[in-house]
Amino acid sequence: MNKALTAALAATFAATTLGAATAAEAQSRGDRYEQRHDRRDDRRDDRRDAREDRREWRQDRRDDRREARQDQRAYARWQQAQRRYNAGRYQPPRGYQTRTWAYGQRMPSYYRSNSYVVSDYGRYGLRQPPRGYQYVRSGDDVVMTAIATGLITAVIAGLFN
Repeated sequence: MNKALTAALAATFAATTLGAATAAEAQSRGDRYEQRHDRRDDRRDDRRDAREDRREWRQDRRDDRREARQDQRAYARWQQAQRRYNAGRYQPPRGYQTRTWAYGQRMPSYYRSNSYVVSDYGRYGLRQPPRGYQYVRSGDDVVMTAIATGLITAVIAGLFN
């Protein structure tokens, strides 16, 4: 009986130890499985965040382009002046006569001299021209031209008396 009891106790002890070991192994395997899936989820979240960042960046760029187009439209190609100003007598360059200019034409270099450039545009209710552009007086009109090429980008008709 003593031998049988000892054998039964040894078998029970071995089974509980073995069972605890397998439960611990299962727990550690489950932890590794969860860790692996947590890392995968983290990577997915990172990709999702990066995708959202790209979308926001594209939206910002789209907004910037929209604002730039609105600024360009603010300088309409041809406008009738709302108010007329006195700016003294106009004398066209030698060999030229007063004419009406249109968008897309080129003004001769004579008009780009300081005597025809309207540098005090604020005084006449004009906005500051974009970089690389200037206002030039031609008769009663003011023309916005590119400084380097003389290409006309806007005409404001009848600004001067």
